[in-house]
Amino acid sequence: MLTAEAKFTIGEVVRHRKHPFRGVVFDIDPTFSNTEEWWQSIPEESRPMKDQPFYHLLAENDSSYYVAYVSEQNLVRDLSGDPVEHPDVPALFGELRNGFYQLDVQMN
Repeated sequence: MLTAEAKFTIGEVVRHRKHPFRGVVFDIDPTFSNTEEWWQSIPEESRPMKDQPFYHLLAENDSSYYVAYVSEQNLVRDLSGDPVEHPDVPALFGELRNGFYQLDVQMN
């Protein structure tokens, strides 16, 4: 089994290569770990390989906030420096510094 090293890290702000959304990484699967139904729902010509890291994102576009599951091949670093406005970001992360949200290590 191929084990890939993740290119992006938790807290990093990324954007999709093809679709108009961006988000902050909050979890990483070393390889595909979603349902076969989800994977089959992607058009075959756009379907990503399963043996690469997949990222869970607190995502946003011009009209909504949501959680996205995206393959590494479809992500690039977001260099805008703009914060991600997803309402769950403050619950998981501290301040944004140089394109990375700091993990909120305070324990309640």
